[in-house]
Amino acid sequence: MEIIEKRRLLYSLVPPLFFVGLISIIKLLEFEFSLDFSEYGILPRSLSGLKGIFIAPLIHSNFNHLFNNAIPLLILGWSLFYFYRQIAMKVSIWSFILAGLYTWISARAAYHIGASGLVYALFGFLLISGFIRKNTSLIALSFLTAFLYGSLIWGILPWDHKISWEGHFWGLFVGLVLAIFYRKQGPQAKKYDWEEEEDLGIMFEETSHSDSPIVYHFIPKKEVEGSTDKERESK
Repeated sequence: MEIIEKRRLLYSLVPPLFFVGLISIIKLLEFEFSLDFSEYGILPRSLSGLKGIFIAPLIHSNFNHLFNNAIPLLILGWSLFYFYRQIAMKVSIWSFILAGLYTWISARAAYHIGASGLVYALFGFLLISGFIRKNTSLIALSFLTAFLYGSLIWGILPWDHKISWEGHFWGLFVGLVLAIFYRKQGPQAKKYDWEEEEDLGIMFEETSHSDSPIVYHFIPKKEVEGSTDKERESK
């Protein structure tokens, strides 16, 4: 079991590690060849900006921006794929697409880049899912998520025009909606099904020796009632 658990821990880290590796390579290419991929970001309500829904999360303005997204992506992504492995890929893909789509529909006319929307979506999903499912382990994960990244809530407020707070807001919104939508899939609260026992009649037979064991004979109630009726008829 320990080997299986270790493998599960490692396998759960593969998807977020792959994604973080990808966005890191893209940023290194920008830096090495003096490129700027910002124009491939989300440009709201523009046909040319639609491509940004799929590309923007891969692009970051600088290494500090990349680092601030990479760490929570690794932690939240690993948590998602470890505890919700049955639906983790679905949640990731829908978070990736919907957060970008809603940003394209409603955000300011500027290029929106970065994986922050995905980070907020994962945060929202993990925060709410445990409470909805009433699973103690997942509730503990929800509290841990709130403790580690509760400050992300401030990112949905328009306090800095340089930050895409719209992407943050819609990412969090998508994560909350997905937590509700997938509430019946993946891990659930433990349920104890008590099997109904057949109604049995019990007859006891005890030997006359005090040191002898007591023998219990279990006879179905129906048989007991049937034998009683026959005795009555014979009388």
